Amino acid sequence: MRRLLVIVFLTFYLMAAKAQTYSDAVTGVWISGEGDGKIEVYKTGNKYFGKITWLKEPDDPDTGKPKLDDENPNDDLQNKPVLGLVVLKNFVFADGFWQEGSIYDPANGRTYDCEMWLDGNNYLKIRGYWGFVYRTETWTRSR
Repeated sequence: MRRLLVIVFLTFYLMAAKAQTYSDAVTGVWISGEGDGKIEVYKTGNKYFGKITWLKEPDDPDTGKPKLDDENPNDDLQNKPVLGLVVLKNFVFADGFWQEGSIYDPANGRTYDCEMWLDGNNYLKIRGYWGFVYRTETWTRSR
């Protein structure tokens, strides 16, 4: 009987460890679908976030200075640099998806509801929603 309890305990422990490992598989650096930026996905507490860590063109061609978040609807945030901006916020892992989060697009200043899932180990599907309309983009893991 004792042996059976140990086996049951170990089985549940290993299943929980595997689920924890998979939920963190999204962490790391990803190349955006168009290849013009890299986003580092990281975990804080139980939630996942992502910030821009590299841009193909980090400087504004008109000013030669770092690109700013000038499309942000909040005037107080418009002079923040795009590089380092947190664009993925508050994702939780459930049922094989990172969900209940949002994605911010600095190109237009809009925030969209979003979910993410892995397609193999090296591709991350990002789906942003605006009402019933959605767009899916594939990001590639940076090596």
